[in-house]
Amino acid sequence: MLAAHSISKSYQTNRILKDVSFTIKSDERVGLIGPNGCGKTALLRILSGEEELDSGHISYTPSNLRVGYLPQGFAPDPEVTISSLIKAAIGDPDHLQLKLTRLASRLGEEPDHIGLQAEYDAVLHRIQQPSSIGNLSSLLSVFDLDHLPKDQIISTLSGGQKTRLSLTLVLVSDPQFLLLDEPTNHLDISMLEWLEGWLNDFQGAALIVSHDRTFLERTVTRILDLDPQTQTVRSYEGTYSDYIEQVTRSYQQLWDKYKDQVYEIRRIKQDIARTKEQARKVEMTTTSREPGVRRYAKKVAKKAISREKKLDRFLESDDIIKKPKAGWQIKLDFKNASHLGRDVLAVENLSIGYPGYTPLIKDLSLHVQSGKRIAFTGSNGTGKTTLLKTIAGIQPPLGGNIRLGASVKLGYLSQEQEILDPQLNAVETIQSVAPFNHTETRNFLHYYLFDGDDPLRPISLLSYGERARLMLAKLVAEGCNFLLLDEPINHLDIPSRERFEQALTGFVGTTIVVVHDRYFINRFANELWLLEDQRIRRKILSTV
Repeated sequence: MLAAHSISKSYQTNRILKDVSFTIKSDERVGLIGPNGCGKTALLRILSGEEELDSGHISYTPSNLRVGYLPQGFAPDPEVTISSLIKAAIGDPDHLQLKLTRLASRLGEEPDHIGLQAEYDAVLHRIQQPSSIGNLSSLLSVFDLDHLPKDQIISTLSGGQKTRLSLTLVLVSDPQFLLLDEPTNHLDISMLEWLEGWLNDFQGAALIVSHDRTFLERTVTRILDLDPQTQTVRSYEGTYSDYIEQVTRSYQQLWDKYKDQVYEIRRIKQDIARTKEQARKVEMTTTSREPGVRRYAKKVAKKAISREKKLDRFLESDDIIKKPKAGWQIKLDFKNASHLGRDVLAVENLSIGYPGYTPLIKDLSLHVQSGKRIAFTGSNGTGKTTLLKTIAGIQPPLGGNIRLGASVKLGYLSQEQEILDPQLNAVETIQSVAPFNHTETRNFLHYYLFDGDDPLRPISLLSYGERARLMLAKLVAEGCNFLLLDEPINHLDIPSRERFEQALTGFVGTTIVVVHDRYFINRFANELWLLEDQRIRRKILSTV
């Protein structure tokens, strides 16, 4: 169905893809993973025709294959309406017929043009598809978008609504092959489960970029791992768990080989040094009346030097096994955090929301004790972020009371990172809350992947993932013992999520995390909050 042959791509002097080759069969659902910035989005844009490649080629079978592409970050004109986007997705019949006529005319002049033929076939399919409107209505209902006014502008939609609308517009074209770039972003758990079921029933192929491990585990049958070091992909058959098992085994085997190599190099160096020293001693303790012994000593020394040169050539060759790189070892050292008392948070008859509107949560009363690791979930737009902002004192409550324990030092990590000063850099941000000098700050930021010139770049130029790491570093530097984290892993790649989970689970304070990542919830939380119908249902989870 899809064959990519030796795809290469660079942006100026930065090469991100080198001789990438793979195939995807008609019934496969393949996950594409790799660290942030390694080229996953660029590869999908190339496969969709949105971006040119530098070299290589792509072939689809059949050549008129209908490809549906969901880009990361749905960003149409913010002032356009839902109705306008729907019309563009379905297509105006008269406009489509005119376009078909023009394409037919061009094909008459260039009958062998593959791109024109594919475009002609796609337009013809849309004209011959009478069920588009009915299919769209069904999809809008499934994605819980049918209640929205069609004249509502895009900028007023929530992140989850935008994601669901973009999925609707992709699926309405009846694609045979899907390219999905982070399709789970901002989707709540019920919608994630629906999408998983839909993909498993999909009668076509899909290439999916996602950091949601549970989603990958339940949908894909193969993993393509894009390595930023080699700029190429490696294929792993099976589920995401199978991939982790294979990678872990390969890493351990490589580490064992590296340790054996280090031992052998050390042994050879010691043997060479010992041989040279023995030859030197023989030469120094013999006289000219013992020419045979001295000649033998020089011969031994010469062989040692020859072995030394041979070892040096090996150390500089491509045959050397380099030390396997460890992933991001995030440092969540809260040793400066003060000890928490038993009660951390008390909420009484709390109502939250915005004046003049129906409260998002009404008459909430609860207590949170020290050591709780709470995963806070629920549908989009129900008030999770608003509750965290209210507890943090950023937004006033509509009614009721909030009390923090006497020894609580609260830290809040926002979803949109709006509490960071965009004019400051990472060094200045940390120094604003901690008594570190410049060198200490640079060393501290190294644990959060800020190296080179990165710590000196203005926050306004940092990516979402970099800002999330900086906000986490800021909380650590402040010595907080009660953390409110709003979607903290949204912009972290899978290896970073794994390290984040490990570190956060070892935090001895109290944490409330707004999260939809089910893998994270299962490994991290000892209590679950589910927000629905203006109420929070609490469930104690088994200790991970």
